[in-house]
Amino acid sequence: MSDPILQLLVQNGYIDESAAADLADIARSESKTVRHLVIDQGIVTEDELLSLMAADQNTEAVDLSTINVPGEVTESVPASTARMYNVFPIASDETSVTFATPDLVDPRFSDELLFTLSKEAKFVFAREKDVAERIAASYGDSDESVADMIKSLGEGLDGDDDIASANPNDLASITNAANSSAIIRFVSLVLYQGVVDRASDIHVEPFEKELKIRYRVDGALYEMKAPDVKMAPAIISRIKILANLNIAERRIPQDGRIAITVAGKSVDLRVSCLPTAFGESVVMRILDQSTTSLDLENVGLPEDVYDQITMDVEKPNGIFIVTGPTGSGKTTTLYSVLRRINKIDTKILTAEEPVEYNVDGIVQVPIDTAAGNTFAKVLRAFLRQDPDVMMIGEIRDLETAEIAVQAALTGHFVFSTLHTNDAAGAVMRLVDMNVAPYLLASTLQGVLGQRLVRTCCVECKERYVPDDETLDRLDMRREEIGDRPFWYGRGCRTCNGTGYKGRRGVFEYLRMSDPLRELVNNRAPTLIIREKARELGMRTMREDGVRAILDGYTTVDEVLRYT
Repeated sequence: MSDPILQLLVQNGYIDESAAADLADIARSESKTVRHLVIDQGIVTEDELLSLMAADQNTEAVDLSTINVPGEVTESVPASTARMYNVFPIASDETSVTFATPDLVDPRFSDELLFTLSKEAKFVFAREKDVAERIAASYGDSDESVADMIKSLGEGLDGDDDIASANPNDLASITNAANSSAIIRFVSLVLYQGVVDRASDIHVEPFEKELKIRYRVDGALYEMKAPDVKMAPAIISRIKILANLNIAERRIPQDGRIAITVAGKSVDLRVSCLPTAFGESVVMRILDQSTTSLDLENVGLPEDVYDQITMDVEKPNGIFIVTGPTGSGKTTTLYSVLRRINKIDTKILTAEEPVEYNVDGIVQVPIDTAAGNTFAKVLRAFLRQDPDVMMIGEIRDLETAEIAVQAALTGHFVFSTLHTNDAAGAVMRLVDMNVAPYLLASTLQGVLGQRLVRTCCVECKERYVPDDETLDRLDMRREEIGDRPFWYGRGCRTCNGTGYKGRRGVFEYLRMSDPLRELVNNRAPTLIIREKARELGMRTMREDGVRAILDGYTTVDEVLRYT
């Protein structure tokens, strides 16, 4: 039990260790914070919890709604800082600022606020609703463009000669620049924007004459105003410090992780640094588990596909594969399936590069090729660990594929992913790897193909009647759609003018049957396997995409682009 709130409740007699472990599991499964869960379940009131936290931190709990805060106090703390750390300043003097917060304080917060404000940060506790309302009242609506704040802060950086002149080859010089309050604020705000905009990745890319900072939101990249390229070494070094990487090493790729709390949410970032001609390119993959539901019911599978998959994955042995391009949600789908079969009587092992979701009850092993810890080596070790179920992050070569097949033949169920265009293509990809067709035919249970398409923004979506050309592109006839309209997003502030907000999956499930096994045995081409699967009832991703169009979720352009 690692959650500090649960530890507090156990220490004060509200719950026992067993109940704390159960609550931690519920919080993970429902993607809720422990704080909200214990209050919602009536274990403790919010005021009681604030008092417990205050006593633990040797401070006090206050009623923020009754406190009058002078304007100069709020003006001394940037809006970005208040939002980033979910704190509201209530008092300040020459050496310190006192903040009201609804959450237990991470020690790193104090250090970062000390750097940012050049003052000691002190904390009292207040109700979450009161803190949010005071931040909004004093600093404007939270929907106010964070990009504007980043832009103004970036423009301020451009005039900082000390940072601009920092020598990347001088460790002390670049460390001082990376730890300057302006750089800390800028990087914190860039991370904050990525999280609140639901970006999946943040790209920081130095070129000869400019620095680019881009966010990938709903699969598309958006660029924001960045400071002068001279600031790139300090900004990138700051990110590397957060990820515990070697800032003196700029000649080889490095990978690390950053664990931060943004506006009360715990977020992991997977950091990749790549040396380029003009400095290091950094990509941060945002793993916000609070926004990712790992329940199979919430993946968005069509009802018939959901029913088939839930039956197939309960079989005692076999291979189940999820296929699609990078970023199509394969790992999320696999973990949702694993969560469903994760029971006390089932031993589950996973080999991943890297581990993306931490799930209690599942033994997870990170692959480290540089250290010789390859998929094949780990899988051989797995077979000596008495597993019932194994998950392989990806089948990349014949050696891994053969071990997966042998595991399935000897009574294990194996899950994995492949990068192919569709479900039928995954079957022949394995045959092309020189997996014996008769072994594949006897072990493969099913292949789920998936893509993520952007969904229409609910605030600005409008209906229209498609013309004949649009129907031709979808290979549809007008009588098939009847009087059902198609939809598109006009573009508004909510969706940043794109017309799209969020994503959902489109799927096809190739379920192995005797006719398909015979085709695999005979090395039939992908096209023949696909047509036979359709004849046996498989709905293709294009057809599932049309269903999503007619249900008003997405647009014709998205379906044609991804299927």
